[in-house]
Amino acid sequence: MKRGGRLPWSFSSVRLRLLTGLAVLLVAGLTASAVSGTLLLEDFLHKRYENTLKVSAARIGDVIERGPQTADADQLAALLGPPLGIVAVDADNRVLLTTGAAAASADALAQLSITVPTGEIVTDDDVEGVNDLRAIRVPSPGLTVDRGPGEGTVRPAAIVLAIDTSVDDATTRSLIERQLALVGGALLLLLGLAVVVLRLGIRPLARMAHTADAIAAGSLTERLPQHGNGSETDLLAEAVNRAFDAQARAEAAVRSVAADTSHELRTPLSTISGWLDLYRQGGVSGPGLETALGHIENEVGRMRLLVEDLALLARLDAGRPVEQNRIDLMALAADVVEDAQIICPDRSITLAVAPAALVVGDAARLQQVLRNLVGNAVQHTPVHTAVLVDIAHTGHDIRLSVIDNGPGISAEDLPRVFERFWRAEASRSRAYGGSGLGLAIVGAIVHAHHGQVAVESEAGIGTTVTVRLPQAPGVT
Repeated sequence: MKRGGRLPWSFSSVRLRLLTGLAVLLVAGLTASAVSGTLLLEDFLHKRYENTLKVSAARIGDVIERGPQTADADQLAALLGPPLGIVAVDADNRVLLTTGAAAASADALAQLSITVPTGEIVTDDDVEGVNDLRAIRVPSPGLTVDRGPGEGTVRPAAIVLAIDTSVDDATTRSLIERQLALVGGALLLLLGLAVVVLRLGIRPLARMAHTADAIAAGSLTERLPQHGNGSETDLLAEAVNRAFDAQARAEAAVRSVAADTSHELRTPLSTISGWLDLYRQGGVSGPGLETALGHIENEVGRMRLLVEDLALLARLDAGRPVEQNRIDLMALAADVVEDAQIICPDRSITLAVAPAALVVGDAARLQQVLRNLVGNAVQHTPVHTAVLVDIAHTGHDIRLSVIDNGPGISAEDLPRVFERFWRAEASRSRAYGGSGLGLAIVGAIVHAHHGQVAVESEAGIGTTVTVRLPQAPGVT
């Protein structure tokens, strides 16, 4: 892509495709306008020819109906002057007299006129010898035509009136030629204007391309320009900026996870390395060796837990489907609470009695949700704090709540509780154990089961973590 604010005129460019489409539309529109104008003009002229013939035929018919009449041929020709002409025929359809436009095609007109009913107009379409003429036949009983001195008179049985259309056909051809010239000129002018308009209209896209190049070159804080006018380019810039922001957040999250993971691994690795160095230097022997191995085993267990938690989050982030089995959440909660009571016999950990709560999902993962929630409530609260697990039916959902009356979480820390490796300041001590991924795993598992999780807390009163899961189908 070119730099400097202009987009290239390549065969695949939007600008060239728009211009091509506009050119096609202009050609089609201007051609349609020219063709329709020509057709309308031709229709008007044809109707005018027919009207002239019918009016002239009616005038002659009125004269003939008054009784025997004698007409001078020159006067008749003058009366029905150009572009009209006359062909007078006898009862056998022989030509007796011709004037004006009909002279050159008198015999053909005479034969053509008897092929249609009297009073109907005949045309020259597909008739050899009759060019640019229209005609109508008028019976003329009792009419005598004086052809002039020395020519005598004739008594025609009918008169064929003809009109020459060649003049108007030439006008039509001239109109078509001028329209073609106008269409060509208008097309060039409009395409020139379209180039200017497209260049101005696509300028925002050129700026976007320039900004995108700058972002690709490393200016990660730059964003596509927006004007807040609601235009298509503004909406596109807003959407692309959201994508850049999401990418920036994702990259920041990856960097944060990498840094936190290395930090979490550094402590156990340092402990293991320290004990091994001490052993190599001969500082550990006898009973002390067992102590060293115990510390090393504990640190290995911490690293294994961290790796397993990270692997689980990676699978959940990838959107891999969880098992779909009907599970009684109440039975899972009972097992978790019972285990917690055995591990922490000095703590008040209870389960509110409730009917079966059937959901669809992965039993092991949902049990992990319960263990993490109960474990967090136990680990991060004083010994005298009571922990209650409550399960209830709410409409089409199952609501699971883990409630404690501990010190609570401050309002500024509450939005961050589901962040990975984040610990509230009061519980950041490694004495509590864990990987700092407990609530992050809870959120990922719940969302994988199409549920929701929320935390409500007030300092000095306690904390409530609420999980909502869809009730199993068929349960009333």
